[in-house]
Amino acid sequence: MDLLEKMNAAVTYIEDNLDDEINYAEVAKIACFSEHHFKRMFSFIAGISLTEYVRRRRLTLAAFDLKERDVRVLDVAVKYGYHSADSFSRAFQALHNVTPSSARNSNVPLKAYPRMTFQIAIKGDVEMNYRFVEKEAFTIVGKKETIASNETEFHPEMWEDLEAIEEKVKPYDNTSFSGILHVSLPKENGNIDYYIATVTTKTCPEEFEQLDIPSHTWAVFTAMGEMPEALLTTWERVYTEWFPTSGYELAEAPEFVKGRESKTEIWVPVKKKS
Repeated sequence: MDLLEKMNAAVTYIEDNLDDEINYAEVAKIACFSEHHFKRMFSFIAGISLTEYVRRRRLTLAAFDLKERDVRVLDVAVKYGYHSADSFSRAFQALHNVTPSSARNSNVPLKAYPRMTFQIAIKGDVEMNYRFVEKEAFTIVGKKETIASNETEFHPEMWEDLEAIEEKVKPYDNTSFSGILHVSLPKENGNIDYYIATVTTKTCPEEFEQLDIPSHTWAVFTAMGEMPEALLTTWERVYTEWFPTSGYELAEAPEFVKGRESKTEIWVPVKKKS
């Protein structure tokens, strides 16, 4: 099953459970990704977050129910996952610009967001700089922060003190794989362990955390240009252009960013499609 089929199978599960609780871990499993990677992939390809897609679809179906059926607003609210009529009414009005009660009138305009189907158009008119690296196991030490899953924003608190943290980490940089790494390790619960670290053979001090990374294959992409725009654009192209045509898929291993300023490398763990 290729990437498009996996993503569309995941959407089918979502659509079948819009009037029930959606298990996002199960959605990601259907797509053969971690929850973190699936939400990221969805956002890059769809242009909106997964939760926003679900919200729009539920409120679209809610409008149909109110228009076509003799049901209470509260019953529709509960059906589509809202805990009160007030919270449902606020969400409904934000999307449709009318209240749920007035939606019953035949002349009231409503919005409909159809089911999404993934069809990726590969342009191929702009080159992507990448290489494969089969790297032996290595150890990093540095500052760690566990970040709650959030589809729309990734902003670790450590970034507020970024330069100071990097200066504290630098003395442990003692291997040929030199430089500061920004490492992201998705967890089963959807959260992310994020490290500002360096590769080292030194003993990890008490103020730092250690992570042993096993040998693996990474696809390494070069982002060149003004940051962070160039970095974000490269991430998007990795997911929407490179993966669909590469014969590779994401592997369960840390991903990291290496380098600064106008030339930065994105290291993505990959494996051949089975």
